[in-house]
Amino acid sequence: MRLLHTSDWHLGRSFHRVALLDAQAAFLDHLVATVREREVDAVLVAGDVYDRAVPPLAAVELFDTALHRLAEAGVPTVMISGNHDSARRLGVGAGLIERAGIHLRTDPAGIGTPVLLTDAHGDVALYGLPYLEPALVRERFGAEKAAHESVLAAAMDRVRADLATRPDGTRSVVLAHAFVAGGEASDSERDITVGGVAAVPAGVFDGVDYVALGHLHGSQTLTPRIRYSGSPLAYSFSETTHRKTMWLIELGADGAVDTAERVDCPVPRPLARIRGRLDDLLADPALTRHEEAWVEATLTDPVRPAEPMARLTERFPHTLNLVFEPERTDDDPLLSYATRLRDRSDQQIAEDFVAHVRGGAGPDGAERAVLHGAFDAVRVDAAEREVSGR
Repeated sequence: MRLLHTSDWHLGRSFHRVALLDAQAAFLDHLVATVREREVDAVLVAGDVYDRAVPPLAAVELFDTALHRLAEAGVPTVMISGNHDSARRLGVGAGLIERAGIHLRTDPAGIGTPVLLTDAHGDVALYGLPYLEPALVRERFGAEKAAHESVLAAAMDRVRADLATRPDGTRSVVLAHAFVAGGEASDSERDITVGGVAAVPAGVFDGVDYVALGHLHGSQTLTPRIRYSGSPLAYSFSETTHRKTMWLIELGADGAVDTAERVDCPVPRPLARIRGRLDDLLADPALTRHEEAWVEATLTDPVRPAEPMARLTERFPHTLNLVFEPERTDDDPLLSYATRLRDRSDQQIAEDFVAHVRGGAGPDGAERAVLHGAFDAVRVDAAEREVSGR
């Protein structure tokens, strides 16, 4: 069975204030063309269809058009909600839409009920695991604690229990939206963390033949049977070196991944990161290749030059982001606040603040727990408001 694995469309998202709706429409054109040309048997969309819970109307219309085109192609599509999506909104009309071959899996209650497809070698059971907020599903799943590993393990227990009732030889596919250990993150993902654990082990998914992951924006192979497709477009300059693709998976008669091919996505405009003093960037002939790219420029001049953006855009008209990192030593008191906070979590920043106001003494274990609980409470409250419609 030939599966096309994609995720993280983030419909409605912009790139440093540049609207990407046309580029997203071009990607969906490419997706439908690939489905037809490569004789795909099923499309797997592993979450983050939209960029936010209440997407703009233009993004909803684009999604609606994509569903109609996939239905017209006669190819089943299985789609789950991600942490950016509103599961309730995305799942509206799921029962009716399913009649057209579009299977929206947004309700945790349906995790153990697969979409069943059949080919010459028998059945393939496709299980959709929407993004699971631990605090909201822990009791329902009987998980040991409100942590991603626990709730995903409980969800996979339901998958394996259902699979055990299927005829021998039934092949299995799971779609999930999670941060799995071994994956490499970029700046454009919203972090999924709880209980101090940023990633779940790949072993959570033992017992199934292929796992189509979403959430991380770089295409990655964790094992031959566990893969991230990555986002079809770049959503941050940290993705400058990414090759944006979908996975075309050939699932063999025995459930093995016979082939895995990366299908390139259209690139609306290349990305480039350039760094140096302003005069050097404007004169360097090696940078000619970036003159039509979307550019992030990091200026290292000791003193901020006059009108840097205006001067940069004369040579690089698509400069979108300007960063100042003057040439200073690490102990320079003028080192930028943003630089000092880079790669630090909200918890770490809060602990640093406590240490600062105390003159050096950081929080003890009990105080760290209070801070952690506060950050979790804010995130869970937002999720509960979404579920309740408040």
